[in-house]
Amino acid sequence: MSGEQEMSHARSLDGVLDKIEITEVINAYCLHFDRAEADAVIAQFTEDATVDYGPDVSPMVGVSEFGPMIKGGLAGLFAATSHHVSNISIQFQGQDSAASICYLYAWHRYLETNEESELWGQYHHEFRRTPDGWKISRLVLRAAGMKNFHRENMHPIGRKSASDPP
Repeated sequence: MSGEQEMSHARSLDGVLDKIEITEVINAYCLHFDRAEADAVIAQFTEDATVDYGPDVSPMVGVSEFGPMIKGGLAGLFAATSHHVSNISIQFQGQDSAASICYLYAWHRYLETNEESELWGQYHHEFRRTPDGWKISRLVLRAAGMKNFHRENMHPIGRKSASDPP
């Protein structure tokens, strides 16, 4: 699909409906994560999806790899979470694929310590249309800032530094 065709699809009624459906997938991921509904979180992904939660954890490919981590985290690490997304930007890469970036604020309370943490960052997604609707085919978590978060190292959001050329 050429750039002109992508723009045409993005501005068509089908494109607008696709953007709504993709946004609903992002929101469903957060809703089900916060309700500790691991199977419903996992259902937002394609079977062969890649999940990259940061450099301290190797990227995981396929539900069989990232599913147990999601289930374990929801059952054994977090007492409560609250994920908030905004500034959702979606670009089509064809009629059946898209990429997005959205801003994230995530609050966590840990089971063992009852301590709280915060994360300010972004989700970088790739999506694929499947017979069951739009699904996440790639998720990368990037951080702009953290407070008491359970990981020390995160992928940066890509902010330019003052020394970068304009």
